[in-house]
Amino acid sequence: MNWVIGENNDRAIQIATGLLAILDGVDVDSGTASEIGYGGGLGKLILGYRGDFRLSSENTGSIVNMQVEYFIKKHGGKIITQIDDLQKELKLLFG
Repeated sequence: MNWVIGENNDRAIQIATGLLAILDGVDVDSGTASEIGYGGGLGKLILGYRGDFRLSSENTGSIVNMQVEYFIKKHGGKIITQIDDLQKELKLLFG
């Protein structure tokens, strides 16, 4: 069963225009982080949303893990922190 779910997720990421990743929590969810890395490796545009006020990073220059931030921003994606900006950013990034 898990294999089927993984395959479906893999296919969905491959055909997606881009990804919307929820980055809340003390640390970014491991499944979300792997999807970001996979999508980033495929050159997908990624929009991250982090409404959580707690820092989740190993350095003060980032609000999430530096690799998560890197793969989001590598192909022009961004991380937003205000839910009110979500619709506008989705339209800007994905049309």
